[in-house]
Amino acid sequence: MLLIPKQHFETLEDLPAELAQLLFLNAQRLSRAVREAMGAEGTFVAINNKVSQSVPHFHIHIVPRKKGDGLKGFFWPRMKYASAEKMEEVRARLALVVGRMRGSGQHS
Repeated sequence: MLLIPKQHFETLEDLPAELAQLLFLNAQRLSRAVREAMGAEGTFVAINNKVSQSVPHFHIHIVPRKKGDGLKGFFWPRMKYASAEKMEEVRARLALVVGRMRGSGQHS
């Protein structure tokens, strides 16, 4: 999952403090949602700043993790979805969990 602000900022250093706070609160919430929706043991949350930043727009990666999943350092094995239906299934699971969190007022 990528968390991306609508307003353009190239790097972490460019973010206004109030937006940085809001983005990291949302990263915390989405980390929980990704873990729950994907049946993961944890998450890897990462930001590239200039170096290795393939898109010059600030964004936060939130990647589901399981022990033995192949993540080495900051590199995880990238796999394509088996089908468009499988991709939609993941999107729907994430949307369900995020919606449930919003409905319960779960904020941290």
